[in-house]
Amino acid sequence: MFIPMENRRQRPIDLLSVGELLIDLISAEYAETLEEASAFERVQGGSPANLCLNMARLGNRVRLVAGIGKDAMGHFLLHNLQRLGVPADGVRETDEPTTLILVTRSREVSGFEAYRGADRLIVPEQLPDELLQQCSLFHTTCFALSRPPAQQSILDAAERAVRLGCQLSIDANYAAKIWPDRQQAIELVGRYCTKGALVKISEVDWERLYGAPLSEPERALDHFLELGAREVCVTLGGDGSWVGSESGKHFLPARPVEVVDTTGAGDAFWSGYLTAWLDGREPADCALAGRRMAEIKLAHLGPLPGAVDPGSLLKD
Repeated sequence: MFIPMENRRQRPIDLLSVGELLIDLISAEYAETLEEASAFERVQGGSPANLCLNMARLGNRVRLVAGIGKDAMGHFLLHNLQRLGVPADGVRETDEPTTLILVTRSREVSGFEAYRGADRLIVPEQLPDELLQQCSLFHTTCFALSRPPAQQSILDAAERAVRLGCQLSIDANYAAKIWPDRQQAIELVGRYCTKGALVKISEVDWERLYGAPLSEPERALDHFLELGAREVCVTLGGDGSWVGSESGKHFLPARPVEVVDTTGAGDAFWSGYLTAWLDGREPADCALAGRRMAEIKLAHLGPLPGAVDPGSLLKD
């Protein structure tokens, strides 16, 4: 069920983001590998959480569903959500420790190592129909889908969300060290796409998921559209991005920007894209908004510090 363009913001929640809320420990200095890193800085992380917070910074009404530990790092994350004005009632405290990710600071693709715990403990009770029917967008990631019980909880909720008129979104941020069963990942991502999802995938994620370099980005657009996706965006880092839908395909070049930190740039891009989508924009304009948010993030170390004017995203 597709949400008509004029109805995209009629529900009380613009975005329900479901998945990992965790601690990123980012190397204090630029490093090629984690072995080179000797000190780390703590920041709130997790792709769905990053997206949720960036969407909130753009003035969207958001909810986050996630799992954290009953520990100091979990308390840090809850406090940070509250400080930023994001409701935390969908975040479940569990007996597993809060998930930690070690990340290399990088001007290109960051290296990482995950120490997983509570992130995978999303349960059906966190995703009742009463919540889903209030939402315009239901978003998740490959990381979130990689392990039970979150995997089945999210897939079941996504099916119910579609029946309740919600638009699905996914960041296909596949990594083998997070989801070793690549064939299962391909199957479940494909199943999610058949429900008319908005799909974001980077060229790196494509190579990790399908086992071959993405020599023709338009091939990825065709692949997901044929599966049943509504819109597809393929990000190419410094080479720009491609977007596609049944109405056509568009390429958007990247612009020069001084890169301070790449961590979370994809989440920033998608927050701009989805904000423009909620405003009824066509895919090419959504990509423009995404590019601007990514530029802001690339020039800033760590999470974005404050509110961003959504009206500025489509200005040069």
